Amino acid sequence: MSEVRTQLGLIGCGKISAAYFHGCAAYPALEIAGCADLHVGLAQQVAAEHGVSFAGSVDELLSRPEIQIVINLTIPAAHAEINRRALAAGKHVYCEKPFALTAADTLAVIEEGARTGLRVGSAPDTFLGSGIQTARQLIDDGAIGRPVAAVGFMMCPGHERWHPNPAFYYQVGGGPMLDMGPYYVTALVSLLGPVRRVSGMTQKSFPRRTITSEPRRGEEIPVEVPTHYSTSLEFTAGVMGTLVMSFDTHPYPLPNLVIYGSEGSLRVPDPNTFDGAVEISRRGESEFTVVPTRHALGRARGSGVADLAAALRSGRPHRADGKLAHHVVEILEAAERSHEESRHIELTSTCARPAPIPADLPADRFED
Repeated sequence: MSEVRTQLGLIGCGKISAAYFHGCAAYPALEIAGCADLHVGLAQQVAAEHGVSFAGSVDELLSRPEIQIVINLTIPAAHAEINRRALAAGKHVYCEKPFALTAADTLAVIEEGARTGLRVGSAPDTFLGSGIQTARQLIDDGAIGRPVAAVGFMMCPGHERWHPNPAFYYQVGGGPMLDMGPYYVTALVSLLGPVRRVSGMTQKSFPRRTITSEPRRGEEIPVEVPTHYSTSLEFTAGVMGTLVMSFDTHPYPLPNLVIYGSEGSLRVPDPNTFDGAVEISRRGESEFTVVPTRHALGRARGSGVADLAAALRSGRPHRADGKLAHHVVEILEAAERSHEESRHIELTSTCARPAPIPADLPADRFED
C-alpha cells in the first residue's frame, strides 16, 4: 500500500462528523486535513477536538489545493448544492445519506462528476462491513440456491422519544424512508442487484407528535411527511422484495432483512451496522444457525471514503458510487410517488452490483 495519504476535507461538523473522524482514522491511507461548517466556530471547536490543522468556511476549505476528497456531512437539503460546489472546485466528493432529496438532483451531480472526470460517492457504506459481505458471499456461492424473495422491516415509534431536536424527521426531507431507507435499499441492491419497478403505499398516522426527550419535552411537532411505508420492489433479476419502514409502530421482534432462496433462507444483520451475525436455514431445517464470518470485523463510517481513495490510486471502480446512490434515491422517491399516483413506478436508472470485498482483506485497508 502506498505511504502517501489521501487528504480529506470534511464539510458539516454536526453530530455525525465524530463517526467520520473516528472511522477515517482507522485507515492509515486517509488523513482529514481540514473541516468546515456554516458556523466557523463549530468547525474550529471540532478541529481542536480531533487534532485537525485547518478549520474555516466552506469556501476556504474548497480553495485548499491539498484537499483531494470532500466528505459532505451537511443537512440533506444542502447535499446536492455542496456536492456541486466541491466538484466545481476540482474535488472528488463523498456524501452522507441520502445522496440528495430527489433523483433529479442526484442525477445532476453524477453527470457533473462524469463531465469533469471526478469521482462521486455516497453513504451508506455499511454494506462494506462483515455482515452484508458475509451474506453476499453466501448468496453468490449458492448457499440458499436461487434468491426468490426478500423482506425488510424498520419499525419504531419515532425519534421524538430520544433525539434532542427531532423536528427534522417529520419535515420535508425526513420520514422513515429517507432517513433509514438508504441502509436497507443499498444492502438489498448490493445483495440482489438493481430494481426494475416499485409500488407502495404510505400514510401519515399522526398529524402531530409530542416530544418526550430533553430539552424540548412537551413541544408538539407538525408532521409534514408520510411516517409509515409499505413498499414492494421488483428486482431486475426477478426477486420480489417487501419493505416496511415506520415511525408509527411499537417495538415488535421482526427481522431486519431476510433473503429467501430456492434452497434456504438468510437472516441478514441490521443494515445500519457494519458487523453482526448472519444466520442460515437450509431446506429441511427448522432452525437458523449462525454462519462464521471470514470477513474482517470493525469497519466503520468512512469505509466508503477509504474505498474511494483506494480506487483513485488503482483506477478501479469504487463501491459506494454515485450511480448506486442515485438508483437508491430513485427507489426511495418511487415508494412515495407510487402511492400518490396510484400506480407502479418503472425506474429510469440502474446500477451495477458493487464488487464484493475479498474475505481476507484487513479492516484497515481496501485493495489497490
